[in-house]
Amino acid sequence: MRHISPLLFCAVLAAPAPALALNDVTFTLGGEVENDTLLKRLRGASLLRTAQREEVSDPQDLFSTALADYQRMVETLYALGYYSGTVSIRIDGREAALIPALNPPKQINDIEILIDPGKPFRFETTEIAPLAAGTQLPEGFRRGERARAEVVIDAARNAVDGWRDIGHAKAKIAAQRLVADHAAQTLAAEIAIAPGPQVRFGDLVLSGDSKVRAERIRRIAGLPSDTIYSPAELKKVATRLRRSGAFRSVAVTEDERLKPGNRMDIGVAVVDDKPRRFGAGVELSTYEGLTLSGFWMHRNLLGGAERLRIDAEIAGIEGQNSGIDYTLGARIERPAVYGADTKGYIRFDLESLDEPDYQSDEVSAAIGATRIFSDHLQGSIEIELSYSETDDVYGQRDFTLAALPMSLEWDRRDDTLNPKTGHYLDAGVTPFVGLNGEASGAQATFDGRIYRRLDPAGRLVVAGRLQLGSVVGPALSEASPNYLFYSGGGGTVRGQPYQSLGVDVGGGSIGGRSFVGLSAEIRAKLTEKISVVGFGDTGYVGAESFYDGSGNWHSGAGIGLRYDTTVGPLRLDVAAPVSGDTGDGVQIYIGIGQAF
Repeated sequence: MRHISPLLFCAVLAAPAPALALNDVTFTLGGEVENDTLLKRLRGASLLRTAQREEVSDPQDLFSTALADYQRMVETLYALGYYSGTVSIRIDGREAALIPALNPPKQINDIEILIDPGKPFRFETTEIAPLAAGTQLPEGFRRGERARAEVVIDAARNAVDGWRDIGHAKAKIAAQRLVADHAAQTLAAEIAIAPGPQVRFGDLVLSGDSKVRAERIRRIAGLPSDTIYSPAELKKVATRLRRSGAFRSVAVTEDERLKPGNRMDIGVAVVDDKPRRFGAGVELSTYEGLTLSGFWMHRNLLGGAERLRIDAEIAGIEGQNSGIDYTLGARIERPAVYGADTKGYIRFDLESLDEPDYQSDEVSAAIGATRIFSDHLQGSIEIELSYSETDDVYGQRDFTLAALPMSLEWDRRDDTLNPKTGHYLDAGVTPFVGLNGEASGAQATFDGRIYRRLDPAGRLVVAGRLQLGSVVGPALSEASPNYLFYSGGGGTVRGQPYQSLGVDVGGGSIGGRSFVGLSAEIRAKLTEKISVVGFGDTGYVGAESFYDGSGNWHSGAGIGLRYDTTVGPLRLDVAAPVSGDTGDGVQIYIGIGQAF
């Protein structure tokens, strides 16, 4: 024991003590400046503040972070136009920069950051040349304005981008002279730009082990070889490859060197996504019942980035006023069929509907294409053949139709899953011809949505929706029920039963040839994840092809809750009828995504 005890005593002394959490990181803004904006920017840039939020307690990590914070604080002062400031970071009263690196503190309790920003500097000289025609420099980059370093950086970036936008891909900063006069509190900024030659696109050079054939990758990318270089075109190359759905990641790079004729090759590295994927969804309504849906998808089916998707849905389970609906569809898509921005597809669908006013069994097949005109505008057109057997107020009827559905979609929403600003427009027209003596005509639809935030943070948002529909050509008794319009339910008027509003005819009801739907919501965030929604919907259905007021209206209103997730907000809506005679009870809707 005489020999063991000293060893144990030494071991106890050598054992590391548990690290204590950092008590506080305080900021003090010295000098004659009282600026809440400056103090907020400095706090936001501080690595020590981040470490405190993340509850970092290791003294060595905190010491290293404190040393790095000197540079962060100085960079922030420069960014805001303060070039004569001083920064002091004290660890338990000791200046961090004076603590020997080989003898760091064993424990850290408090850290104080003291900053004297000095007086703000103004631009004395702002010269940047040469500039490409049409280049817009920051408004603050001129004599007499606050000499913010971030403005200088933006001006240099804009000057280089101006040349790149007109094909000078290798434009760069050739020289820069930044001189701060501390006595006069001014900054002289002189920047020289080297535009370099005008460059043309060269070849697309592929790398990575992709199972998509090389010629198909090049066709999908759509690089316009031998044309003048454009950053916008280069961005489209990456967008097209990502949009194909075949790749998990896409990296596009510019070759460092130019080839003869000032041609520049573009490198593309892709990583294939998993070849197969499946998913499922559930939606519940007290009146419409339970809806179950699922899909299975195969990417790169034939080696050319084709995608096969099979969808199935069972709706109306335990619904109150209709039977169960079944749908099964298969769709195969191929990108870049008529140019890089056009996707072709073939689809085949089976559908059996047991609706409140009619029953229908339909089989349809179509071939079509979707064209991407811009980041916000796309259109589609297809040729469709369908055969259906229906049973409604007019008895049992068969319809064999050829149709030409066409649509345009304009999407300017800031977020497709949970928009706060922007708008969305979807307009379609479907001319159809009866192939077995049925009446011919056309169906037209319109869906417009608008979103506005009422505060800068987007915690209070108003949303509105207008839906229109019209069928021209066949009389009401000659039209296929699948082309007619109903109102009521989660997609039109919440609080009213599903498809409860149609047109009354002798002995029953049928869908109308005209439809108008109006919806409004106000969405308010309670926490970062939870929002409350107030909404009101109204709908109109008429026997005429265009609204003339002879039909009927009904409306509903209610409140809802939203819980934000990565796949969109979880939605719970509770609504009741407000006007009309189609419903008299509370309806509850549960699903994923905003109602519109």
